[in-house]
Amino acid sequence: MRELTYVARRTVEWREAPDPKLRSDAEAIVAPVAATPCDVDSAILAGHGFVEPPFALGHECVARVVETGDAVTTVAPGDLVVVPWSINCGACDRCRAGLTAHCTAVPHMAMYGAPIGGTWGGLFSDLVRVPYAEAMLVPLPAGLDPVAMASASDNWSLSWRLVAPHLANRPGARVLVVARGSIGLYVCDIARALGASDVLYVDPDPTHRQLAEGFGARTAEAVEPVPHGFDLAVEATGRVDQLALAVKSLAPEGVCESAGNHFRPGELPLLDMYLTGVTLRVARDNVRAHIPDALALARSGKVDPARVVSHVLDWERLPEALPEKHLKPVFVRAEG
Repeated sequence: MRELTYVARRTVEWREAPDPKLRSDAEAIVAPVAATPCDVDSAILAGHGFVEPPFALGHECVARVVETGDAVTTVAPGDLVVVPWSINCGACDRCRAGLTAHCTAVPHMAMYGAPIGGTWGGLFSDLVRVPYAEAMLVPLPAGLDPVAMASASDNWSLSWRLVAPHLANRPGARVLVVARGSIGLYVCDIARALGASDVLYVDPDPTHRQLAEGFGARTAEAVEPVPHGFDLAVEATGRVDQLALAVKSLAPEGVCESAGNHFRPGELPLLDMYLTGVTLRVARDNVRAHIPDALALARSGKVDPARVVSHVLDWERLPEALPEKHLKPVFVRAEG
């Protein structure tokens, strides 16, 4: 089989690898049919990652189940499934607590798309081994488009988690979104659908702002901090100065969720945060626990993740097209 391999800045190529085989009766082999880059993949392709190439890339896809072990009963060959980005067993204490990004059955940070916590391959591959199929794979509900939901492995489900629990606790909350990629736009759509009273989306890209306005958000190219302006702030830029803007804009006891990958250091306004009473969470997402709820929201018709998909491209174009700067391209492989 082939796996798409990141080899240098803005450069990926197909490389041959052995076809994956089942290693236990709890595993599955899947074939991605719609895969998309995570926002962090853009940073990796730009040369800002912390892992040296080469390595297989990709950790967001909907896939077709090809083969399952005898102990797998929740999915079967032919099923369409969401493949979560992190490797998790579903049975250890952390997995049972919903902390699937911190599974103790595998090395720390085990994931698809980067060789940290072991080598698990990437989801821009012709075939992928899923080691804990029952725990990991989530059937795609009938009626949902694999192209629209290709990001449910990470960014879509992460975006649900960034806002949905907070809006459940604070109905009608005011939401600030400081972003550069798909996460911020998904957040705008979800926040409005779940009853946010006001959403301000900040992004220098006019095309992104236009999309956010279509989701009912106010938009700005840039803003100064808005003291006591928002109950919830979501930062998804990977830039500490933008994270500082977000936390400075919170109302007393407000919450800031940082979904940016901060590869570069910086300073935060800790005194301002102390005086306001800020809760800040900077974290990889325990996405497997949130995928079913995020898919249910997508199926409800209250949101439209397909509008964030910027391009639908043929699978064979991955080497040439993935390094290009697109918002959210989805690469589709013909089946049969």
